[in-house]
Amino acid sequence: MRQRAQWGQASVEKMLGALPVVAAFCSRLRIRELVDAACPVRDVAESTHGQVIEVLVANRLTSPAPLVHVQEWARAWAVGEAFGVEPSLLNDDRIGRALDAVAPHLDQLAGSVGLAAIEEFGVDVTRLHGDLTSISLQGDYEQAEAGFAAPKFGHPKDRRPDLKQIQAGLAVSSDGAIPVFHRAYDGGAGEVGQVIPAMQALQRLAGPQPMLMIGDSKLVSYANLAAMTAEQVAFIAPASKTYVSAQALAGQRLDQAHPVDYVAARDAGKDAGRRGTWHVCEDDMTLAGPRKKDPILTLRRIFVHSSARAQAAATARAKKLERARDDLARLERGLGGRHYPTEQAVTDRVTAIGRARRVTTYLVAVTGTDPATGKPTLTWNFDQNAIDVEAATDGWYALLTNLSPDQADAGQVLRHYKGQEAVERRHQAFKGPLAVTNLYLKNNRRINALITVICLALLIFCLIERQVRHTLAAQDKTKVNGLYAGRPAVPTGKLILDALAGIRLIPGTGQSPPTIPQPTNLQLHLLDLLNIDPRDLR
Repeated sequence: MRQRAQWGQASVEKMLGALPVVAAFCSRLRIRELVDAACPVRDVAESTHGQVIEVLVANRLTSPAPLVHVQEWARAWAVGEAFGVEPSLLNDDRIGRALDAVAPHLDQLAGSVGLAAIEEFGVDVTRLHGDLTSISLQGDYEQAEAGFAAPKFGHPKDRRPDLKQIQAGLAVSSDGAIPVFHRAYDGGAGEVGQVIPAMQALQRLAGPQPMLMIGDSKLVSYANLAAMTAEQVAFIAPASKTYVSAQALAGQRLDQAHPVDYVAARDAGKDAGRRGTWHVCEDDMTLAGPRKKDPILTLRRIFVHSSARAQAAATARAKKLERARDDLARLERGLGGRHYPTEQAVTDRVTAIGRARRVTTYLVAVTGTDPATGKPTLTWNFDQNAIDVEAATDGWYALLTNLSPDQADAGQVLRHYKGQEAVERRHQAFKGPLAVTNLYLKNNRRINALITVICLALLIFCLIERQVRHTLAAQDKTKVNGLYAGRPAVPTGKLILDALAGIRLIPGTGQSPPTIPQPTNLQLHLLDLLNIDPRDLR
């Protein structure tokens, strides 16, 4: 039987979610302390810059939203109880002033918090993976403030060349994929030119212990490799065809390579016969500098063959050849028609097909004009020799390293490099759970500061994941029961925060303290794994 509901009193409950967890991790990383030391406020201020930055970090981790909605979010969530900041203070002007204040100290802040993470959580930084990602920006930003990364047009990862962008660089540890270093870069900055400054910053973090840097092909240049060799920093990076030619790859023979005991993550659940296989062989190569007086670098060159990569290359080539055949057959049927009435029109179309289908290197086409009819003619074929030359490189790529064979054999070099997916995974979190796609801010000074806020949130996101996994490992477990759709699952930062999101808080009144309605068994289990008591509010 239908019943009519009645209006009642407004709910006094607030969302608590993972705020106590975020507050505890902020405290362990000393974020408030470090920010306030770098940019103190007057004694009469109602909130410090450190408090505001902590709240912005919490906002990104619990309910990421444009900055104009932070005040509303803080009112609905127990921000006052968890961080000691009144929601009414978190207006746009206060947030903007906090971002402006920390902007000149971003490198210092990133380094200090990264070092705190290493020391407090025991993160191993002897092997670090680095990469850049881009963030599209809404707005022209015609007058960028000097001294901060500037919005510029570049090569966006989200394929929005119509928008200016800014870039963010991350270096993550092999131990838990913890982003211990971050920095903002100009939107048009080349990755090659950022390697040496990043290396120097990472050296300060790692201290006297040996360090291995792993990156993508942009890490490889004579200047970068010479600097790392001089500083006794080890490196591994794939070589582009500028440094290792297609002919060198085609000259490799699979029957002379050695198998590597490595299983890709995508193959972990497959039968052995369906998994991709990996083979390696190696030699040495030399790299000369641009000047005669530059020393010659001698590097190990590890040739790697991936069966999955070879199959993917063959499949992609077959598809593009088939599509090009269809396009050319359609062109032949239209010869002399209104779309292709002349030889030049046919030539232009053939060129366009070759470029669009990426078959220019093996498409041989001859156009002409029939003297009897005046109509254009076309004959074409695919050069099988050119196809065979390209096919010989399928599955092969080369890694360059200055590690000695005693430090790592060829198989171990490959296994080290395959850890590069860790930084790519963190970029996915950067743009996924933390909801960083487009930024809307007044100037590039605040953009730089907000990128640091987001990277601090990412750091905590990853440390939460790492701590839960380490605690489970001490119990000889890898999964948390009921974590994903009621089923056991390997804990990730997103799953953990999602599971904690339902915790509520009833504010205290008078002498009565705040009350937390009983969390679920899953929430209590996660809080126990994190060693967090949500009742310990600031």
